[in-house]
Amino acid sequence: MKKAFLDTNIILRYLTNDDPIKADRVEQLLQKAASGKILLVTTEMVMAEIVWVLESYYEVARDKIADHVRAILATDGLETINGDLVRQALQYYGEDNLDFIDGYIAAVMQKKGITDVFSYDKKHLSRVKNVNRKEP
Repeated sequence: MKKAFLDTNIILRYLTNDDPIKADRVEQLLQKAASGKILLVTTEMVMAEIVWVLESYYEVARDKIADHVRAILATDGLETINGDLVRQALQYYGEDNLDFIDGYIAAVMQKKGITDVFSYDKKHLSRVKNVNRKEP
């Protein structure tokens, strides 16, 4: 099966429908992937960029952003590299009110069995249970 990488702007056109013609073309591509004609691949970095753009440019609410990203992760025919870490980051993003990137850091720490983090960020990482923030 043919594989292709899916970039941030493609997903954003679909989610925002700010260009209906492009959004329709993306929907057709997603249907093609769902039917097994192509495997689309993306990464956690694309998910982070989606969160950032939806927050900063489109001013979408945090809960809606989390719903959008979860829907992307559940899309048939679309593989997200490190999708398990993105799911965990979304949990921190929603439940602990962390920035997505800090949620991702906490998810990586959890996966690797790391409890200590050196950071000057007192606000975010200190919110996560089982994370011990330290300063050098």
